[in-house]
Amino acid sequence: MLQNAFGDPSAADTDGNTNPASSGTSSSGGNDGGKPAGTQTDDDQPAATQTSAQSELQRFLHDNAASRTTIKKDGVAFVTNSTSTLVLVNKKRELDPGYVPGDLVKAPVPFSFSGDSPKQEMRKVAADALGKLFAGAKQDGIELKAVSGYRSYASQKSIFNAYAKTHGEEEANTFSAHPGQSEHQTGLAMDVSSASVHYGLEESYGETKEGKWLKAHAADYGFIIRFEQGKEKETGYMYEPWHVRYVGVYVAQDIKKLGLTLEAYLARF
Repeated sequence: MLQNAFGDPSAADTDGNTNPASSGTSSSGGNDGGKPAGTQTDDDQPAATQTSAQSELQRFLHDNAASRTTIKKDGVAFVTNSTSTLVLVNKKRELDPGYVPGDLVKAPVPFSFSGDSPKQEMRKVAADALGKLFAGAKQDGIELKAVSGYRSYASQKSIFNAYAKTHGEEEANTFSAHPGQSEHQTGLAMDVSSASVHYGLEESYGETKEGKWLKAHAADYGFIIRFEQGKEKETGYMYEPWHVRYVGVYVAQDIKKLGLTLEAYLARF
């Protein structure tokens, strides 16, 4: 793989687009704030390589801008870049009901449940990055377990209908997505928890040492906390400190630095 100026090996997505925002980390950054081992910086690479990589990154961001990646069908906006690591899925932008990622693998991490389940799967680039994130957490004395990853359109439909039956559709849609509007269908998201909250998915997780570590270090491995506190109007969902979404190291760190949601970030290009 080409090593770009941002220290991340580029990876081609299944549309054939080069993604210079892929994860290149190999171990934890640690509590000292150091970069993960194996991560290069701009200073480690020739100027020509840096310039080329920067141009490639800008092209990638431009091509995946929110304004360029939907098509209307029967009044519904469907995303056109479903295989991109920067695909934006929310209440206004849907995945096709038949979309299933072609590179799903079981994430190499411990889970909060036993047995095999599609919930253990992610797209390979995200699964590999999650494995490194969990390894980094372990090195820092932090215990994490994965709870729920990939969900098919049909699975999300069943989950949402159950919540709507119990809470009503309007309330259910503050914490659960309609089918086609869930990040879990992309294969790039994972819900993470710890024993401190009995492996539940609760807002209080953000106040635990594990939740704080996740927020502080997720970007080092290419993940963002997708639904941040105070950003409910932008994302459409309540605060979820447990929900991490893979976008690649450079983009994750940029989003974290700027304090933006994925919606706001992709609107910039």
